[in-house]
Amino acid sequence: MFMQLLQILLVPLVFVFIAYYAGSRWGSKAGWLAFVALAYSTILTLLAGAQGGVSEYYYWKPIGLFGFNADGLSIPILFTIALLCTLLSIYSSVYMRHTIEDKKQFGMFYALYLLYSVGMMGAVLATDLIEFYLFFELMLIPSYFLIAKWGSGDRDRISFMYFMWTHIGALAFLAGILSIGYLTGTFDLGSIMTGAIPENLRLWIVVLMVTGLLVKMAAFGLHIWLPHAHAEAPTPISALLSPAMIGIGGYAIVRIVMSILPTAFLEVSTALTVWAVVTMFYGGAMALVQDDIKRLLAYSSISQMGYILLGISSVQVLGVSGAMFQYVTHGLGKGILFMVAGAIMLQADGLRSIRRMGGLAAKMPLTATAALLGFFTIMGLPPTTGFVSEFLIFAGSFHEAFTLGSTFRLALAFLGVVSTALTAGYSLWAIKRIFFGQLPPELSNVKEAPLTITGPILVLAAISIVLGIFPDIIERLLLPVVKLIVGG
Repeated sequence: MFMQLLQILLVPLVFVFIAYYAGSRWGSKAGWLAFVALAYSTILTLLAGAQGGVSEYYYWKPIGLFGFNADGLSIPILFTIALLCTLLSIYSSVYMRHTIEDKKQFGMFYALYLLYSVGMMGAVLATDLIEFYLFFELMLIPSYFLIAKWGSGDRDRISFMYFMWTHIGALAFLAGILSIGYLTGTFDLGSIMTGAIPENLRLWIVVLMVTGLLVKMAAFGLHIWLPHAHAEAPTPISALLSPAMIGIGGYAIVRIVMSILPTAFLEVSTALTVWAVVTMFYGGAMALVQDDIKRLLAYSSISQMGYILLGISSVQVLGVSGAMFQYVTHGLGKGILFMVAGAIMLQADGLRSIRRMGGLAAKMPLTATAALLGFFTIMGLPPTTGFVSEFLIFAGSFHEAFTLGSTFRLALAFLGVVSTALTAGYSLWAIKRIFFGQLPPELSNVKEAPLTITGPILVLAAISIVLGIFPDIIERLLLPVVKLIVGG
């Protein structure tokens, strides 16, 4: 198709202006314009997957050559982002009515929403380090304004914290990018010659870039911003921040750091494995003690980034493939759960306290079913995608431990498996307290959310099951590219 990958970005970008002006007249109905643009991008992504991959290069005199690449590594990530953005455009058209009082503001909301979507998709498609960085930062700016304008709680302080933390992380990553460009004379991923980078600098460049990306992933110690930002962002934006945006940091580690400096990355892999396991335990333990449903899901996301980091740090084909598959799993599962949280808040007058819930399965059976499947997905239970992705992650971790003959790495892999008990714990505990038991009298009038809310949730649940039963849809794309990167 003519300019297929460029269209994936250009169509939503054009609709930024259309949605802005239409929103001032149509209010929340402008969400359907965003849906049309993003659905078109999703279809083009599926076509790229059916074609086995697509690459495009363009020349624009002010910046020179730039390009886009949809291959087996980027297509599953791109599809997850495009799908979530598409479904949430419908979801938000109803959900945001209780937040946006002046219907004219819907134009600004959807303009920023589309820009945010373009930033995420562009980062995944980028073939140039500077191009990647520009899209990476484009994700930050509209999401900052979306939180600052329509978030809850102390949104001014929280949005600023979110901006500063993630921007500092991006600057550390930029320092690594500029070092590579200066030493090799190019920023093009396909043209960078590792041999041009002095050996004594390679480890420092890896440390800079990985640290910056771990801030974006909210790994333990660099996670301070995430529970606040994801809990207080408007729920449709929380459902993009958590399932889609933070995982792009993991994708960038594989696509950029591991590809350019594989030997130096191997030197830090054991430290990253320790960091991953600590992140898994910390996120899971903190989720277990939360009463606010959105904060529970936010801490759960920290734990899930630990899973992704564990797979990447194994530096094995199975583990890295599992980590990228886990991005899809987390996108589907956490997308479901944040939208479920929003549905409950919408129908129960903004209720977020889990201790004040109970018995909602009788009142909201579709929402309860979807929540169950969402939690099953992040728990890694069959027949959802989580079972396959977690199996691959742990298989890669144990394989690396046995290959190295390292008792320490074997112990870390075992601890990673043990940490899944925390995921099961907070998931089952949340399901029991929210959907079962006695229904509080103040929730007696609660009913199922409208189809524009429940429909997108059920679509994600269905896709999680389909990909869990037929994981080869993803694996046949991922494995060949990961083998080239890892060298397996």
